[in-house]
Amino acid sequence: MTTATTPAATWRHRHLIDVDVLTWPEFELIMRVSEEMKGILARPIRKVPALNGRRVTTLFYEASTRTRVSFEAAARNLSADVVSVSTATSSVTKGESLVDTVRTLEALGAEILVMRHAVSGAPYLAAEIFSGHVLNGGDGWHAHPTQALLDLYTMREKLGHDLRGKKVAIVGDILHSRVARSNIWSLTAAGADLWLCGPATLLRGMDRWAVAWSGGAIPGHGRFNVTSDVNAAVKDADVVMGLRIQRERMQGGLLPSLREYAARFGLTAERVALTKPGAIVMHPGPMNEGVEIAPDVAVSGRSVILDQVANGVAVRMALLYLLAGGHEATHVETVR
Repeated sequence: MTTATTPAATWRHRHLIDVDVLTWPEFELIMRVSEEMKGILARPIRKVPALNGRRVTTLFYEASTRTRVSFEAAARNLSADVVSVSTATSSVTKGESLVDTVRTLEALGAEILVMRHAVSGAPYLAAEIFSGHVLNGGDGWHAHPTQALLDLYTMREKLGHDLRGKKVAIVGDILHSRVARSNIWSLTAAGADLWLCGPATLLRGMDRWAVAWSGGAIPGHGRFNVTSDVNAAVKDADVVMGLRIQRERMQGGLLPSLREYAARFGLTAERVALTKPGAIVMHPGPMNEGVEIAPDVAVSGRSVILDQVANGVAVRMALLYLLAGGHEATHVETVR
């Protein structure tokens, strides 16, 4: 953790593919700049010239609403020129490779490439050949760094900046979740006690993460637990996060039925009542209401799901700003 004697972090990364490359002071830097960006979003005119004249291109090989729109809103709020590429209407449909697409976009002026791809590791390939900056908007089962960062920001906003010892339960399709994998890094780095919960078939491989944590390969001082006992996971939790059942990635036999999953693992009002008073309910979206989360829970006073969406714009503004060299300014105020 950063202390009064720890020097402030400066941004040193050309790309952001996952949060596992970040030190805790760098997490704190992102949180601080995100807070400044949220202040900008609270103003009547929510726009600053920080990236005026810079070209941000979004390249999404998978469908997206929250991530794509918030990235585009974030870039426009910073006065960047935004180009949105839909692979469904691009030369990808004619067989153009990822490498050729990235090279073409660079030749057309792209400087920051925000990318989502169904194949784990695809952004690493793009980063090898792209001379600008690559920001991962989600790749396969691997990582979703900006979701983890906005989740961290939201938890700190609601529970206080010090998450050490806070119990965070993530319930759902852990196996296919890039959100869960990135959150493992960020939340253990923050010192939270992390519980991963779901059917045994959707927890495969998580024992290796637990071993890595116990061996020090994953940073943090909290506890790391993997369980199929949903009541144990949510009991006295400070945060409960539901994850979508990703039917598009799922092979047969992993779940008996969605109805049985909802009965055994769905976030119902009765299960949320087991959490601590003041606990919050989160979900990265999109939600399958009535499956992983009950409709009344999704809109309850405990839910901060829409706060996550709103905070995503501020956090993505911060990351675009930092990648574009904004760390050279002491405060965002200097570029307003």
